Amino acid sequence: MRLALVAQWLRAAVSDTDLRATALRYAAGITIVQMLWIARLFLPETIGFIGFFVLVAAEISVPIWAESHGPTPWNAHHIAERYGLFTLILLGESILASANSIVEAIDEGHHIPDLITISVSGLIIAAGMWWLYFSREHHEHFTGLRSSLTFGYIHYVIFAAAGAFSAGIEVAIGSAAGHGETPPVAAAATLTVPVALFVICVWAVALRYALGPLATGVLLAGVVIVGASTFLPGTAPVIGSSIGMIVATIATELRTGEDAGL
Repeated sequence: MRLALVAQWLRAAVSDTDLRATALRYAAGITIVQMLWIARLFLPETIGFIGFFVLVAAEISVPIWAESHGPTPWNAHHIAERYGLFTLILLGESILASANSIVEAIDEGHHIPDLITISVSGLIIAAGMWWLYFSREHHEHFTGLRSSLTFGYIHYVIFAAAGAFSAGIEVAIGSAAGHGETPPVAAAATLTVPVALFVICVWAVALRYALGPLATGVLLAGVVIVGASTFLPGTAPVIGSSIGMIVATIATELRTGEDAGL
């Protein structure tokens, strides 16, 4: 992957004389950092552990250093679309997990009410997370290097939260079916923490630009309720209700803004 990326930057350097220096900086930076990643494999364990974080910082620094010579042209809408598609795939995993709970309920023939409750709640939560993410266009919120890097790296948390949410559904299914050995609070946290992180991060990259104080307050209150449900019985339905409350409030505000011509 790195060799292909370097080759493309060298190709850009040949074809675009105006951005040649920037392209060569990308090619050189990526090559050097990749060589350092390989060299890290031969370091002692402790030094290698520290080196990991140093190289992560170096990875982030390469585009900043390269773009400082001259910004490259890029399509914000296209980039936002790619992030959105990957988020959609990850949320699809949660739909699969909810479907598995129905299958498990039919196969085992017991704990059916609990499993169906988790399944329905999982579908509601996943649908709410999907709606929150795609309720506003994202590309209009980043126009420069700083905002685009912020958008991209916050998505690390969004991706992790969306993936962990589907795992949390599976943990909830196992606990309800009596197969899990995870303590109840820890099992609930596998569901509440990812949902809370997802909502906060989506608000940070897109919704905070569009929401008024009331909708923002409801969203933050909903996140607090999601977190508190870690210690309450019926975690999944509580999360589903909180997400529903957030979605309803934001949808109402956005519709009001559209009707007012804002």
